[in-house]
Amino acid sequence: MTDRHAFDDASGALFTPDEAPELPLPSGRLPSYIRDHRQRLRDRFMTGGATAMPDYELLELLLFRSIPRRDVKPLARALLDQFGDFNRVLAAAPERLGKVSGIGPAVIADLKIVEAAAHRMARARVLKRHVISSWDAVLDYCRTTMAHRDTEQFRVLYLDTKNTLIADEEQGRGTVDHVPVYPREVAKRALELNASALILVHNHPSGDPSPSDADIRMTEQIDRACGALGITLHDHLIVGKSRETSFRAEGYLSTI
Repeated sequence: MTDRHAFDDASGALFTPDEAPELPLPSGRLPSYIRDHRQRLRDRFMTGGATAMPDYELLELLLFRSIPRRDVKPLARALLDQFGDFNRVLAAAPERLGKVSGIGPAVIADLKIVEAAAHRMARARVLKRHVISSWDAVLDYCRTTMAHRDTEQFRVLYLDTKNTLIADEEQGRGTVDHVPVYPREVAKRALELNASALILVHNHPSGDPSPSDADIRMTEQIDRACGALGITLHDHLIVGKSRETSFRAEGYLSTI
């Protein structure tokens, strides 16, 4: 990812604008009603933070950077109508975002930059830290990176002998209800990293984190492959829209 230069509202966007055409303004400045509205939103954000703002206003603040000379409230509402909430807008695939009228490369890039920043911050709270004592941070990281995806993703958290997270790697992406997982590849990678334990994580785009029969069989295969190498499977987390399922907490691992 390349560094993004800072832009103020009077400057051009990162890409040549291809969103809905902006009306020419003789003065070269925003109409006062739009300019005042933007300043009020900024002031409210700086005073009360994100909790003081509904999703559409937070989206407006982001869209100000990409679309410097147009009322972006209708576009923020269109995004929420399409995807449901702020998190799902950020997590939406670029090709799906591009189908929303008025959304082009500048907006898509800014939304994905914010998403990447959120993931990076959540990951920093768990990487190279004791996972068991930082379990809430681990769950928060999994929710942030996976809960709002529209396709399945399978990740493995690799731990050392002190249960410190040494690597977090994506092992596969799939469709809305399936992701290919290869137990031998998971075990092989654990050996390459000199990992002593691991945690499996994947999401259910349907929103229901209940494990399927296929999930249980796959977990059993990985547990056997790793167990033969002296590697411990601590847990398998399935991330839904609003909650998670822990194989360990629900008793699935105790029967494997």
